[in-house]
Amino acid sequence: MSRWLILAALVVANVVTALLVVRDRHEHRLAFAELNRLDRERDELNIEFGRLQLEQATWAESNRVDQVARTKLGMVFPRTEDIVVLRR
Repeated sequence: MSRWLILAALVVANVVTALLVVRDRHEHRLAFAELNRLDRERDELNIEFGRLQLEQATWAESNRVDQVARTKLGMVFPRTEDIVVLRR
């Protein structure tokens, strides 16, 4: 009788172990899919960051700043006679 009890316990342990392996593999697949999604999101954010850096560099160019200062703010370079040099 004890032989059958040991065999039954081994069969139950084997089934439980198999179920745990299936669960772990499923969790691994879910984690891998999430990792791939996050990798794609990171890549998209890096591309967007590069675009924004390029846009920032364009807006910060001295030609662009000069153009905005002249057209929108009405700024001009001072005439030579309007420049005063202060010395100590």
